[in-house]
Amino acid sequence: MRFGMWAGAALLALAGTPAQADDLRADVAADMPGLMELYRDLHANPELSFEEVRTAAKLAEIARQLGFEVTEGVGKTGVVAVMRNGDGPTVMLRADMDGLPVVEQTGLPYASKVTATPASGVTTGVMHACGHDTHMTAWVGAAQLLAERKDQWSGTLVMILQPAEEIGLGALAMLEDGLYERFPKPDYVLGFHDAAGFPAGKIGYTPGFALANVDSVDILVKGVGGHGAYPQTTKDPIVLASAIVMKLQTLVSRESSPLDPAVVTVGSFLAGAKHNIIPDEARLQLTVRSYSDESRKLLLDGIARIVRGEAIAAGMPEDRMPVVTVEDPYTPATYNTPEFTAEVMAGLKARFGEERVVQMPPVMGGEDFSQFYRADRENVQSLIFWVGGVPEAEMAAAERGEKELPSLHSPYWAPDAEKVISTASEAMVSATLDLMARDGG
Repeated sequence: MRFGMWAGAALLALAGTPAQADDLRADVAADMPGLMELYRDLHANPELSFEEVRTAAKLAEIARQLGFEVTEGVGKTGVVAVMRNGDGPTVMLRADMDGLPVVEQTGLPYASKVTATPASGVTTGVMHACGHDTHMTAWVGAAQLLAERKDQWSGTLVMILQPAEEIGLGALAMLEDGLYERFPKPDYVLGFHDAAGFPAGKIGYTPGFALANVDSVDILVKGVGGHGAYPQTTKDPIVLASAIVMKLQTLVSRESSPLDPAVVTVGSFLAGAKHNIIPDEARLQLTVRSYSDESRKLLLDGIARIVRGEAIAAGMPEDRMPVVTVEDPYTPATYNTPEFTAEVMAGLKARFGEERVVQMPPVMGGEDFSQFYRADRENVQSLIFWVGGVPEAEMAAAERGEKELPSLHSPYWAPDAEKVISTASEAMVSATLDLMARDGG
């Protein structure tokens, strides 16, 4: 029975003969009514990071009905679904579940009205402003299609629903909870992300480094406060912090290779409370982006050196030196293993056409999908690709200069969900069947 024929939560066991490989696109199309019903439910009921309780339970039940061995509560709220089908490789497909603390303004009839209180303590609306609802729905679509096609593949299929991608902690939480020890360790890891920069249904990929290391750095700049009219009696932390901000820019412009992308952004500068008072301290918050481990070390070591050097130049005593704190854990760079990426994309180009599958430049955003590769770089091959989500009419208007496109995390982000889900489902299933072909090919 096709998912498109399921009525709401009345999930029935899979029945009937498996579809043939050349029927894949037709089966995706047949599933879309039911998948879109699921998508609208997920979109209207987002949950914040590590709070994906309803979401995880709903999708875990679907996986059980499809015949998977399902374990919930992996890495707090994560789900692992395993289907064993003889000898062969182990392939892991991943989708992320969490929404964002964003008040939705899309105007969709099924827009989220959910509110919650995140760690900040400020009650806010919650929205799938990064498209994780499309990721989860395509994950369900792929799960069903692969369950139906067990006569076409051999090996072990591991499908995971990951929590807390938006705070960069969910993948690591699942790994630390035994993802690679309690369950079959993957030979290949596949995932996708919707994209707000190119047309719906188009597939983008990047061999090698695709997304960046993401470090959050806090700097406490100490000073000696006093009256603003008598600055000679003080050690002004605002002046010192300002010197630090300016000097930090040379890390990218003068210390990093122009061929090695790097970003040092000061996103917050907090100091003082009144016009005529020099404060005791100033606080800086930085985001630092890089690709290689070597580049990351250069930037972080450089920040520590510059901060201390500027404090010495300002005459700060040893006991008033600034304090630099690098948040741990950090989100490592996402690396698409080149040979695996080429293999998967060759198959997708054959299926979708060369014009619909294009190589994209890397970006400096972050994704904790990277953790699944870094956990065992010797034995795991990994690929995350993009599926465009911009509706056709909006893309055309933007190209004419008539419209600004919303980005991911925007309260206005409303992808063409049907094209994202159908494209991603078909792509994930096609790639998995190629990897796990029963004849070993």
